[in-house]
This record gives sequence, structure tokens and C-alpha cells, in this order.
Amino acid sequence: MTEIYLIRHTQAEGNRYRMMQGFWDGDVTETGRRQIEALAERFRDIPLDAVYSSDLSRAVLTADAAARWRGLPIRKSTALREINVGPWEQQFFGNLCYEEPALTDQFMFDAENWRLEGAETFPQVRTRALAELKRIAGENDGKTVAVASHGVTIRCIMSGITGIPLTDVKRLPIFKNTAVTRLLWDGERFRVEYMNDTSHLPPTAQSSWNTAGDLRDVSFDPGTDREYYGACYSDAWSSAHGDLRGYNPETYLSAARRHQAAMPGAVMKIFHREEPVGLMDLDPEREAEKGVGWVSLLYLKESYRNQGYGIQVLARAMFFYKKHGRSCLRLQVAEENGIACAFYRREGFRVIGEQRSQTGKLLLMERPLPAGGVTFSS
Repeated sequence: MTEIYLIRHTQAEGNRYRMMQGFWDGDVTETGRRQIEALAERFRDIPLDAVYSSDLSRAVLTADAAARWRGLPIRKSTALREINVGPWEQQFFGNLCYEEPALTDQFMFDAENWRLEGAETFPQVRTRALAELKRIAGENDGKTVAVASHGVTIRCIMSGITGIPLTDVKRLPIFKNTAVTRLLWDGERFRVEYMNDTSHLPPTAQSSWNTAGDLRDVSFDPGTDREYYGACYSDAWSSAHGDLRGYNPETYLSAARRHQAAMPGAVMKIFHREEPVGLMDLDPEREAEKGVGWVSLLYLKESYRNQGYGIQVLARAMFFYKKHGRSCLRLQVAEENGIACAFYRREGFRVIGEQRSQTGKLLLMERPLPAGGVTFSS
């Protein structure tokens, strides 16, 4: 009898920022790193004989946690990768749901029939991944093995093992980050001991995101969006400083036009479904020679603040600059704007300087971006 612990990878950028991942090899998050430590503790006393993983980084780091106490090598396999979603990879869910509603609905609720040119199908994933799991089980007869893979891939595997259709999300749920599923292989078939168990995760390591809906973005039009830009910036200014003293709408609108002209996509309107709810304004020329990605404004309407939406706007700034090879983000925030300061600190920013202005003290904050920009696996 072979004992297999099938593990979904730790929280990665796509999970937190509400993006499609697929073969895209993004980084793990701070929550993901806490999950890795909790998973390692779970496997401290489990006598593993071998550890296998998808070759994507988020899975390899997860497998390494299971292997930590035994010093085992990670055996990587492309057959354990996540589904390849082709042109959807690294796209924000909110944009996809709005632009291709029928296809995204089918992806979630009619997976067996989902088809997208340039992407794998769910049946193809089930065939390759289940065959690989059987090969691993046969290769380790009588041993205990850990296998790290991905959410869709594990659902496809478990659908093949249990016969539960992918459409039955009650009996075959979406597997959580670092969730463990225990299987026994008798040489012919798998028996499920338990699945989707995250009892090792403390509250501080639980994956969470806003479930009310995903944000989408639309490129800023200096002609038609003039009034909207002014309304957003003035609200942001008064929220930060208490009034509009020192605010010059034409100065900031003119700057936004320059930013958009310098690099299309640097200024974006943010929507929740049909409702305009925010604005992203990036200055791609400021300190570009230093590898800096400068953020002029990240704004959400008051009713959308403190609900988990802010990270989706910040993620757009991060990935805009990652695509252009920048090494860090910088921004200024009013010291008295405690809510904003706390948000940026939670998201990895630190204060690197101060500046006095006519409105009070401005803090210069910075956070690194992963080296090498956006990376993909072939």
C-alpha cells in the first residue's frame, strides 16, 4: 500500500491579487510564506520517503516544506503543473469576467466543456495529472510520498479518482492553499482517506480575499474622463489632508495626460462591474533611470475602502511596472492619513524618507518588486 499526501501549493500572487495563473510562475505572498511554515510543522513527524512537485515555484516551495525534516530532494514534474489557460494567464479575474462572461462562467461551472484557443482543457489536465500520480504511486510501492500540485489540477485528479463531476462544487470543492488530501494506492486504485484539510493553518495564515466581486480596469481617456479624474483626485486629497488647500486640479490632470502619453496603461479607471469606483495613476518617467516605478495615485471610493479591494488596485501598479522591468515601487503618503499608511505597511512598504509640504509631512514609502520582472515557464 502506497500512502500519498496530495498538497495544493501555498498562496501565490495570482491567488491574492485575483489573477489567472496557469503556467505563469509568479511569486508567493507573505501569507503564503506563513502557510509554508505551518505546513512544514504538520509534516515534522510524517515519515516521508519521497517528495514530488510541479516544477512551478509556488508548488516547489510548498513541496520543500513537506521535505524539510527529512532532507529529501524534490522530484519535479511538468505533468503536475496547473492547467495552461493560454491567453488568460496573468489576466485579472475582473477583466475576464466582464470581457468574456460566458467563457469565464463556463470555466467555473461547466469545466468539462470549457474550451479556449491556446489553452488546455480540463479533461486533458485530468489525463496527464492522474496518469502521473499513478506512476508516482507505482514507483513508490509501500512507501509514503508527498506530492505538491495546483488547485485545478488537484480537482481534476480527484474527479478522476472519485467519479465526482467537476460541476459538483459541494462534493468536490475548490482546494485551499496548502490543503492536504490523503490517498492510499493498492496497486490498482486510490482510496480517499480525507481531502482538502487545512487544520495546520492558524488564523494568521489563512488565505482570504474579497468575495463580493473582482475589480476591472479601463484605460484612462483624458478627453472623456476629465471630470471623473478631478472628482477622484479631489476626494483623495481631502481624505488625506482634511480639506482641498493646496490642491490644483489642472496640475494633476496635466500630469496624468503626460503619464498616459509616456506609457499607455499608466492611468486606469477602476470599475466594480458597471460602477466606476477608483483610479490608478502611475508616473512611468519619474526615477525610471533608478529602476523605480512611481505611483502618483491609487484611489478607491470610500464605500470600497477597507473591504479587500485595495490590493487589487495596488496589484495593477505592481504588475504594470514588473512588465517594464522596474525593481521597486515608490509613493508618497500624508503622515496624517493613517489608514493609507497602515495599508501600505501591510503590503510591504517601508518609510525611506520624509518631506515637508504646505499640507503637512509626506512619507516617502518603498517596496521591492521581485527581481527579473514577470517570468514565465515554458
